[in-house]
Amino acid sequence: MRGFVALVAGLAITAPAAASGPAERATAAAIARIRQIDPQLHSVMALDPTALDQARRVDASGARGGIAGQPVLIKDNIEAAGPLPTTAGSLALANNVTNRDAPLVARLRAAGAIILGKTNLSEWANIRSSHSISGWSAVGGQTNNPWALDRNPCGSSSGSGAAVAAGLVRLAIGTETDGSITCPAAVNGIVGLKPTLGLVSRTHIVPISSSQDTAGPMTATVQEAAQLLTAIAGSDPADAATGEADRHKRDYAAGLDGGSLKGKRIGVMRFASGFGTDPAFEMALATLRAQGARLVDIKKFDDSAIGKNENLVLLTEFKALLRDYLRSSPAKIPVRSLADVIAFNQAHMGRELALFGQDTFDDAQKTKGLSDPAYKKARAASLRAAGPNGIDRLLKQYGVVALVGPTMPPAWKTDAVNGDQISGGGAGGLAAVAGYPHLTVPMGLVKGLPVGLSFIGAKWSEPLLLSLGYAYEQARGPFPRPTLIRAIEETPQIAPALEPVRR
Repeated sequence: MRGFVALVAGLAITAPAAASGPAERATAAAIARIRQIDPQLHSVMALDPTALDQARRVDASGARGGIAGQPVLIKDNIEAAGPLPTTAGSLALANNVTNRDAPLVARLRAAGAIILGKTNLSEWANIRSSHSISGWSAVGGQTNNPWALDRNPCGSSSGSGAAVAAGLVRLAIGTETDGSITCPAAVNGIVGLKPTLGLVSRTHIVPISSSQDTAGPMTATVQEAAQLLTAIAGSDPADAATGEADRHKRDYAAGLDGGSLKGKRIGVMRFASGFGTDPAFEMALATLRAQGARLVDIKKFDDSAIGKNENLVLLTEFKALLRDYLRSSPAKIPVRSLADVIAFNQAHMGRELALFGQDTFDDAQKTKGLSDPAYKKARAASLRAAGPNGIDRLLKQYGVVALVGPTMPPAWKTDAVNGDQISGGGAGGLAAVAGYPHLTVPMGLVKGLPVGLSFIGAKWSEPLLLSLGYAYEQARGPFPRPTLIRAIEETPQIAPALEPVRR
């Protein structure tokens, strides 16, 4: 289905011989990079044929500063007005051209950003199967990690993470229910921010969960994440969860302080460390100490109440919210419910179900609705365990302003036989279930693969987390760039060790 990208990209985009204004030049350069590099990555689902016209309008307006004039890629579960469909990676939504801007996209345009196109993702934001391959969708194929093309980019915001890491753009938007911004950001070596639930509108985004879904920035630097969040944050009358957003939003970039770590007590989530990241993590902690942070080890935390309840919450909400979304689409799509999507996949098994099934869809279809007492009990229990009895309690008990830990293990190999082979997980589930903010910043390499440092805090603590992450990033120094090698095992540092000793 890569022909889909080429077809849409070729509608009207022809880079001018000499782009006149800065926005037009930046957009033309990004298009050229995508056409040159992305065939190895499959990170960009489609280019918006209006991108250069958008850029010319921004240049004509004279808009400068912040994200004005910058090309932005958005995940293909977010609607944008124009000729591009919003597919969530599924053939069932290949014709889902709604001609609607999601409110966050409207905010990007108002800030002078250019909507460059749509990024690939784990199909249906990775909720279709328990044996999925992250970064794969029927429409976009398999996204590859630019640090080693046989490695996985994590999901579900796979394309956004890979595109920024490879330098196709500096700014992208992802969405997260549990780990879908922070994991691909970490394993691709970029900055990712999952905001407080309710800071950014979810209207006109293909949903999973009203309790946990949010969109957020995926960028090259913390400053750019702060600028992007400033643009997209705000209340939306159509999304009740955002009622307090206008009261809490601010110019996040203006509040960044390179000295913000000094004197701050920060909790170290030892219960979420390990899985091969220890040397990089200890080096990151040393950097935090050198900048004046006072680190407090937290060795134990029982998250079993979250694990026992989150799945029922997500499956129940997904069935109900997906029906509402599909019924709201003005496009002529062949599906209007989860049952329709399941049937569509069966009818198109050769493409949709060739690699893995849809057991999670089947489980969601069996749920009993948002009025089910078991669902309500599970939601209350998981929220209490992650929020009041989780992050809030840890912050208070240890007298710390934020928590840090390794975001995820390094990228695993993409495996079409066994699906995702993740060797461990960080503490991001706490923030995801609680609806609290979670920032990940690149902290180092493990055998040539990037890993991220997570900053997690209380509800609405984005200004603090961004400032702490910015101070760490400045102290850490420049981070290396990926080189799109075929495999880590082929590098001079590793290849010789895989060979036998000659005797």
